[in-house]
Amino acid sequence: MTSPLASEAAPFGRVLTAMVTPFTADRQLDLDAAQRLATHLVDHGNDGLVVSGTTGESPTTTGDEDGRLLAAVVEAVGDRATIVAGVGTNDTRHSVELAQSARKNGAHGLLVVTPYYSKPPQAGIVEHVVQVTRAGEDVPVMLYDIPGRTGVQIAESTYEQLVADPLVVAVKDAVGDLERGAWLIENTGIRIYSGDDAANLGWLAVGASGVVGVTSHFASAQYAEMVRAVDAGDLTSARAINTRLLPAVRAIMTHTQGAIASKAGLELQGLLTNRLVRSPLAPATDAEVEIVRSGLAASDLLEVSA
Repeated sequence: MTSPLASEAAPFGRVLTAMVTPFTADRQLDLDAAQRLATHLVDHGNDGLVVSGTTGESPTTTGDEDGRLLAAVVEAVGDRATIVAGVGTNDTRHSVELAQSARKNGAHGLLVVTPYYSKPPQAGIVEHVVQVTRAGEDVPVMLYDIPGRTGVQIAESTYEQLVADPLVVAVKDAVGDLERGAWLIENTGIRIYSGDDAANLGWLAVGASGVVGVTSHFASAQYAEMVRAVDAGDLTSARAINTRLLPAVRAIMTHTQGAIASKAGLELQGLLTNRLVRSPLAPATDAEVEIVRSGLAASDLLEVSA
């Protein structure tokens, strides 16, 4: 299935949210809520969504749940947004199965995180990506490089090998090295998406194609405006937007895990009926909810725009 927004410069769109996975009161998938949330996000500035990523609590959802969630989101907004399915695990066979399912259920892209915990060598990372990409057949791949969680970083030489496959087109970068990222864009041709909300402006300024965010649950319109400002060379306006969003970014990204904080904020806005997460995560405490409330309010994001 082809993304309605794919381009060489931004193969997955410009502003993507790593969407939370709504649950019912008994912590089962709430597909109706997922479709409503996806529609809200696209209506308010997202041109892409990542489902079943870490913020979507993929470590605690089953392959069947991932498939049903993806199909529901594609049905809701797949004609006007790029839908990227998180298929990365630390088991290549499982990731292959998830990639096959994602393709069947209409994904426009695959998000493939570096296998975590087991710390594979670079040759193992290459083989993992090759097998998962092959399983997705014609679905383009966004790598996900986040060594703080996985324990291993994708080497520059590994990028050079991986981009030989025309389907490996982008990386969600949470390494935090802007110079390295600029080098990768220039010397490998890979497209970079910011994977760290606090660094979104910096990444855009050095040539990133877009952002894959968490705070964008609440500020997708503002991030879209930031992208347009950077494209126009108006860094003064882009910095002003970044400054306005700092309280929200701190509230969502620095006090607890992103899914926990995001669900608390979405409940405050009335977009979710609860803030439940699956163990080993724990729902936001009342104190954490107040931190989120304060941060969103300070960035003028607490009220949902029509």
